[in-house]
Amino acid sequence: MIAVHYFGQFESRQLIPDFLSGKLHPSDDPLWHMSGASDQNEYAQWSFHICGMACLKMLLAHLKNRTIPTIDLMKQCRDYGGYVVSEDGSIKGLIYRPFVSFIEEKFALQAEVLEQTPIEEIYDLLGQGYVYIASVHPSIRTPEVTPPKQGGHLVYVFGKNDQRQEIVFHNPSGHTFTSQENVHLSPEVFSRFYAKRGILIKVPEGKASCSQERSAGVN
Repeated sequence: MIAVHYFGQFESRQLIPDFLSGKLHPSDDPLWHMSGASDQNEYAQWSFHICGMACLKMLLAHLKNRTIPTIDLMKQCRDYGGYVVSEDGSIKGLIYRPFVSFIEEKFALQAEVLEQTPIEEIYDLLGQGYVYIASVHPSIRTPEVTPPKQGGHLVYVFGKNDQRQEIVFHNPSGHTFTSQENVHLSPEVFSRFYAKRGILIKVPEGKASCSQERSAGVN
């Protein structure tokens, strides 16, 4: 069985619901220093914007056996144009095509941007040498709800369960353990949140992506 390491976009995964609700400010995260941020203010500025870097951190741990802090990854990606900070301090990103250039050059990963791609097409590729960073609405953490739109958040899709016809993913802003790690959803449910776009990454030779035998689901 291949375990895929989980990392949240906030360092203290058990505090994610408090950060999301506003009960706690990200600068109060006791593990902020593990992010690679220079101080608590930098961590607080970026922590709501780095779901893509948390996905990349998980991907690199999964496919390259490397663990790089999220803010360090963000700074490298920003140098490629993957994030743009406006004069007013607002942050635009993750911008997909510069991100693809970044991971190709820095980590020798083959990747491509997909648009208007149903999740059923991605499902067929999982377990056949590909993983996927998918754009979904952040309310996917509560799949029983109807999202107001699709997209706006990124999750790391790395496996499937053919027996149950479900995809398997990690959500860097899940608010409970079962909504964070090894989440299993049917393509039909996933599609309600999915914007039909994302980044498809080729699994390096010799690294197995996860099929039903290798993906240990918890829900």
